[in-house]
Amino acid sequence: MSQPAPGSTEAALRQRLAPLSPVSLDLIDDSHRHAGHAGSGGGGHVKLTIVSGAFAGLGTMARHRLIYQHLGDLMQGPIHALSIRAQTPEEV
Repeated sequence: MSQPAPGSTEAALRQRLAPLSPVSLDLIDDSHRHAGHAGSGGGGHVKLTIVSGAFAGLGTMARHRLIYQHLGDLMQGPIHALSIRAQTPEEV
Protein backbone atom coordinates (compact mmCIF):
# COMPACT_ATOMS: atom_id res chain seq x y z
CA MET A 1 0.00 0.00 0.00
CA SER A 2 1.17 3.55 -0.65
CA GLN A 3 2.00 6.11 2.02
CA PRO A 4 -0.98 8.10 3.33
CA ALA A 5 -1.40 11.75 2.52
CA PRO A 6 -0.34 14.18 5.26
CA GLY A 7 -2.98 14.35 7.98
CA SER A 8 -4.50 11.00 7.12
CA THR A 9 -2.25 8.74 9.21
CA GLU A 10 -5.00 8.13 11.77
CA ALA A 11 -7.44 7.13 9.03
CA ALA A 12 -4.82 4.83 7.51
CA LEU A 13 -4.18 3.20 10.89
CA ARG A 14 -7.88 2.60 11.44
CA GLN A 15 -8.29 1.17 7.94
CA ARG A 16 -5.34 -1.19 8.27
CA LEU A 17 -6.45 -2.44 11.69
CA ALA A 18 -10.11 -2.90 10.67
CA PRO A 19 -9.58 -6.58 9.68
CA LEU A 20 -8.90 -7.29 13.37
CA SER A 21 -12.53 -6.31 14.06
CA PRO A 22 -11.67 -4.15 17.05
CA VAL A 23 -14.29 -3.72 19.76
CA SER A 24 -12.50 -0.45 20.52
CA LEU A 25 -9.55 1.35 19.01
CA ASP A 26 -8.07 4.50 20.51
CA LEU A 27 -5.23 6.47 18.95
CA ILE A 28 -3.34 9.31 20.58
CA ASP A 29 -0.91 11.34 18.47
CA ASP A 30 1.93 12.07 20.85
CA SER A 31 4.26 13.52 18.20
CA HIS A 32 4.37 17.01 19.70
CA ARG A 33 6.14 15.62 22.77
CA HIS A 34 8.98 14.24 20.63
CA ALA A 35 9.56 17.01 18.08
CA GLY A 36 13.17 17.34 17.06
CA HIS A 37 14.64 14.33 18.84
CA ALA A 38 17.31 12.35 17.05
CA GLY A 39 15.95 9.76 14.64
CA SER A 40 12.36 10.95 14.56
CA GLY A 41 12.67 12.08 10.95
CA GLY A 42 9.36 13.87 11.23
CA GLY A 43 7.45 10.63 11.73
CA GLY A 44 4.62 10.35 14.20
CA HIS A 45 4.63 8.99 17.72
CA VAL A 46 1.37 7.17 18.33
CA LYS A 47 -0.18 5.46 21.34
CA LEU A 48 -2.54 2.66 20.30
CA THR A 49 -5.04 0.94 22.58
CA ILE A 50 -6.93 -1.80 20.80
CA VAL A 51 -9.40 -4.40 22.07
CA SER A 52 -10.10 -7.32 19.75
CA GLY A 53 -11.11 -10.95 19.93
CA ALA A 54 -8.36 -11.60 17.38
CA PHE A 55 -5.86 -11.49 20.26
CA ALA A 56 -7.40 -14.46 22.08
CA GLY A 57 -4.76 -17.08 22.84
CA LEU A 58 -1.89 -14.81 21.77
CA GLY A 59 0.85 -13.50 24.02
CA THR A 60 1.98 -9.88 24.04
CA MET A 61 4.67 -10.29 21.37
CA ALA A 62 2.36 -12.22 19.03
CA ARG A 63 -0.28 -9.50 19.40
CA HIS A 64 2.27 -6.82 18.55
CA ARG A 65 3.53 -8.80 15.54
CA LEU A 66 -0.05 -9.14 14.30
CA ILE A 67 -0.56 -5.39 14.58
CA TYR A 68 2.74 -4.61 12.81
CA GLN A 69 1.81 -7.08 10.06
CA HIS A 70 -1.37 -5.11 9.41
CA LEU A 71 0.36 -1.72 9.55
CA GLY A 72 3.08 -2.71 7.09
CA ASP A 73 4.78 0.24 5.41
CA LEU A 74 3.16 2.79 7.72
CA MET A 75 5.94 1.86 10.14
CA GLN A 76 8.52 2.93 7.54
CA GLY A 77 7.52 6.58 7.39
CA PRO A 78 4.35 8.10 8.79
CA ILE A 79 4.85 6.33 12.13
CA HIS A 80 8.20 6.60 13.85
CA ALA A 81 7.20 5.08 17.18
CA LEU A 82 4.18 3.05 18.25
CA SER A 83 3.18 2.30 21.82
CA ILE A 84 0.74 -0.63 21.90
CA ARG A 85 -1.77 -1.85 24.44
CA ALA A 86 -3.58 -4.84 22.90
CA GLN A 87 -6.26 -6.69 24.86
CA THR A 88 -9.08 -9.14 24.33
CA PRO A 89 -12.61 -8.07 25.35
CA GLU A 90 -12.33 -10.39 28.36
CA GLU A 91 -9.21 -8.58 29.59
CA VAL A 92 -10.80 -5.16 29.67
